[in-house]
Amino acid sequence: MLKLILRILGWLRGGSLNLLLVAGAILIVWGILSPVGTIVWWLGQSAESLGLKKNPPAILPNSSDNIETGKSARINCYIIFLTGVGDFSGDELTPGEELFLDRLVESHPQCAAVGDVFPYSVSNKSLGGERFLAPFWRFAERAKSGPIAGDILIKIRNLWRFAISLDYRYGQAYNQGIANAIIERMDAKSPIELAGEKPLKVILIGTSGGVQVALGATHYLKEWLNAEISVVSIGGVFSGENGFADADRVYHLRGDRDAIEDIGGIVFPSRWYVFATSPFNRARLAGRYGEGVSGPHKHDGDDGYFGQNQATNGQKYVNIMLERVNQLPVWHQGKSAN
Repeated sequence: MLKLILRILGWLRGGSLNLLLVAGAILIVWGILSPVGTIVWWLGQSAESLGLKKNPPAILPNSSDNIETGKSARINCYIIFLTGVGDFSGDELTPGEELFLDRLVESHPQCAAVGDVFPYSVSNKSLGGERFLAPFWRFAERAKSGPIAGDILIKIRNLWRFAISLDYRYGQAYNQGIANAIIERMDAKSPIELAGEKPLKVILIGTSGGVQVALGATHYLKEWLNAEISVVSIGGVFSGENGFADADRVYHLRGDRDAIEDIGGIVFPSRWYVFATSPFNRARLAGRYGEGVSGPHKHDGDDGYFGQNQATNGQKYVNIMLERVNQLPVWHQGKSAN
């Protein structure tokens, strides 16, 4: 079966029109069926793991474990990075993104950086881990640099998951799955201590569609962890509903040359100031939401937020972004968004 699929994909590679037509049909069908994976994941979880009972998720340590862990624990802060819709997997970080996270940890040694959560899979699997469509997505990944823009297919696929996170029918299950994946990867990076006197500091840093998924997971992270949760949007596209009632603060940074991040403020009425009672506007009026300009960034690419080209001031774009994020009050306990 796999050989047959690969032969078909090889034939399609010879004709861009054939590929686009077939890919379009596949994506339409896939989009219609995309909530199925979320539902299957949901049905496979226990009530405890979903947080439907008072017990925390099974992947969290119990109080007796925390007594031993706390003796040697140094980490009380977690930086979780959620990528944009163009990525193939959670650990497909660009060199600029890796540099960004490494430098943040250097500046804040009490923090551990988690960069392997894939925000477009409820089970945290890369596109290559999807059982039936893996050959197709690997082909699209390889075609990124070829004559066929395979990254467009990946972006469309991930946008469906972005939409599921927003959906009132399936979003609850999807966002719980992402919260589970975040906690699992946090604990794998550095064992979580729940019995500390001070709450953990959890900083969700997202770019593009990853911000919406971060906001969707915030409610469950707040419920399951004793944590102060901040969400940092770097050119993010998000609605004004999920997460704003639960996050301790939310910051949105946008580049001067980013024409994509405006989409969220335009298409989601909950972001419009006239709807003063939306969660977004309540957080804004309470001082728990702030926004600002990051610098001369584009949405992505070499001049993007994590780009390694030099700006007119001689600094690399990623270093400008790093300085801006380090200026945010999220690194200090109990600061407001102003």
